[in-house]
Amino acid sequence: MTEAPARRTPGTPCWVSLIVHGLGTTQNFYAGLFGWEFVPGPDQLGPYVRATVDGRVVAGLGQMAPDRLLPVAWTTYLATDDADVTAELIRSCGGTVAVGPLDAGEAGRMAIASDPGGAVFGIWQAAAHLGTALAGTHGTPVWNELLTRETSTVCKFYQTVFGYEAEAVVSADFDYQTLHLHGRPVASLHGIGHALPRDRGPHWMTYFEVDDTDGAARRVVDLGGYVLQPPRDGSSGRVATVADPEGAAFTIVRTAGR
Repeated sequence: MTEAPARRTPGTPCWVSLIVHGLGTTQNFYAGLFGWEFVPGPDQLGPYVRATVDGRVVAGLGQMAPDRLLPVAWTTYLATDDADVTAELIRSCGGTVAVGPLDAGEAGRMAIASDPGGAVFGIWQAAAHLGTALAGTHGTPVWNELLTRETSTVCKFYQTVFGYEAEAVVSADFDYQTLHLHGRPVASLHGIGHALPRDRGPHWMTYFEVDDTDGAARRVVDLGGYVLQPPRDGSSGRVATVADPEGAAFTIVRTAGR
């Protein structure tokens, strides 16, 4: 268990948030899976709570307006020192800004955007709320990966907007790039071509740390969720891709060395 960095380098994944139709039911699911407890969050856009582990915030859950029929999906937020400047840069580089920039009370300033391939992400300019405050223990975000058709074009977008350095895996049949800031890996891009789900398209995937991947996958089903890809050993540890009862997909992982 470690404290997450208090100050976020621009471009670092700093928060994950999920907007759902049934907030109470979703809280029960994640409380049962990760042991999350909840505290109130900013409610300018509707009911919103922050999930906590050992009293420290790790993620956000919000209630979707009844008249909105948007896909339910976890959103990765990338840190910025100036949400307005970053939003303009996103637009100038071929991305789209769908919401904001706008203030989330005293917590900070945010926007929801999408890259040229259509993958949705958020940007967060921290004020009172710095973002995820804990890492390395059960129920905390551990990694963020963009699943997209091919990485070369979209990688240039993220490099220009956030200043990443990219390290590509050189392989004829594996399209993968790791994004670095100041020499530290912070996220990855995985080109999977036609293997992308037709109903989702390019999207950011949140990885959550668990103590036992196989046990957590069974718990997902017991709580009304789904296993999309069963537990398997990967380069980062033992992983499984699952979804909550409303269909929001995420990956659970017991990282290697834990």
